[in-house]
Amino acid sequence: HEFTPLSIEHGAVNLGQGFPDWDPPAFLQEAMQKSIHDRGANQYARSYAHLPLAQVLVEDYAQRWNIDMDPQTQVATAVGCTQALYCALQGLINPGDEVIMLEPAFDIYHSQVKMAGGKCVFVPLRPTGEGNGASSVFQLDLSELEAAITDRTKVLLLNSPHNPTGKMFTKSELEGIAEIVQKHPSITVVSDEVYEHIIFDPEQEPHISIATIPGMFEQTLTLSSSGKTFSCTGWKVGWAVGPPHLVKAVSAVQQWVNFSAPTPNQDAIAQAMIQAREPYEGFPTYYSFLANEYKRKRSILQDALSSAGMTPLVPPGSFFIMADSSRLTVPDSFLAQETAAMPVNPMPRDWACSRWLA
Repeated sequence: HEFTPLSIEHGAVNLGQGFPDWDPPAFLQEAMQKSIHDRGANQYARSYAHLPLAQVLVEDYAQRWNIDMDPQTQVATAVGCTQALYCALQGLINPGDEVIMLEPAFDIYHSQVKMAGGKCVFVPLRPTGEGNGASSVFQLDLSELEAAITDRTKVLLLNSPHNPTGKMFTKSELEGIAEIVQKHPSITVVSDEVYEHIIFDPEQEPHISIATIPGMFEQTLTLSSSGKTFSCTGWKVGWAVGPPHLVKAVSAVQQWVNFSAPTPNQDAIAQAMIQAREPYEGFPTYYSFLANEYKRKRSILQDALSSAGMTPLVPPGSFFIMADSSRLTVPDSFLAQETAAMPVNPMPRDWACSRWLA
């Protein structure tokens, strides 16, 4: 509501919205045409999921997780990961239940918890001052996490690669979280992993799903989507995978909200996920091409931030970069402004700094 109009007004690069400004790969566009014209994917899909997509998803997760799932009962598709999360929270929590989220967090989490009648409990990712990598700079204090759990806690919202820090949780961090969660069988981990394919050094800092930590699969609902991976955020195809009793929480709500996600979109993504396993543009797979492209863009943005007098906190995954702007002097006139989106005086420094940079 504020930074997009500002970027247009001043001809600035718009970093305020999380979507690509280029088209999806040609093979995905061709897949949509096939879905509509050749594959008959024009009527309602199953409320759970369009089976061709569910089948491809369980194949992919089996290869990465070494866990076999039933496409009929362990995959629920939705209108983007956002709706998958909405349905999950509506299905898993009752009014007054508590949901733990790690700050800073994707702003939609807080609103969706409140819409479900839940109470947000915040646990910070604390800056350590160590190094310049996002994963080492931002750390979770496990004792703080454990202290935040009460008898009303129903969900822990986890996000890795993380929005907005770019942090990726290590295996040891996830094992620490798992040890705490497993003491409380009534807690479900809802793990948002939409940036799972945008990782820059998979050998040194791999993406690890908490569902793969021993003992955690039955307590974890894993969410992801195709929007960022295939640069088609407008198609809105997301999903939830996990044990049947948790996946049912998503499908049971969706059936009475929009019934199903659009069939041609799901069908095209199913075709594209198969094609993405093949060599692409000189890379072993489309996914490795995607990660390399974002790594290149990360380098450009790091240099730009450094040139502007800020210190970038280098992310190992996602497409976010946080930066230390403490060396910049924000004019007092910007701190004294009030806007419809930020009607506070004085204006928070990060908001004012962003307006000034635009």
